[in-house]
Amino acid sequence: MASQEEILSDGRFSCITRDPRFWEMPEKARKIKIDKRFRAMFHDKKFKLKYTVDKRGRPVNYTSTEDLRKFYALSESDSDLSENDSKEHTKKKIKKKKAKSKREADS
Repeated sequence: MASQEEILSDGRFSCITRDPRFWEMPEKARKIKIDKRFRAMFHDKKFKLKYTVDKRGRPVNYTSTEDLRKFYALSESDSDLSENDSKEHTKKKIKKKKAKSKREADS
C-alpha cells in the first residue's frame, strides 16, 4: 500500500486536500443534538431492543439504547435534565415494584 503522503502528492489526487467533501468531520458535529422533547427515547421501553446475536450470528449482550447514545447527544441544557429524569424514572420503577409486591402479599 502506498502511504497517505504519496497519494496526496500524486497530481490526480491533489484536489482531495482542498475539497470539503473529503475533510474529516469534527468531533462536535458527529452527534445530532436532541432537545428535551425527544429525551424520552433514551430510557423509554418502546425504544429499547435487546440483541442477543449480532448480524453474523455471534452472541452479544447489546441494546439499541447504546446505538442511540452513540449517534445522538442531548443539548447541553437538556443533558442535566435527562440525568435527573432517568434517576426519577428508576425511583418510580422501584416504588411500583414495591407497591405491586405489597398487593400480592395482601392477596
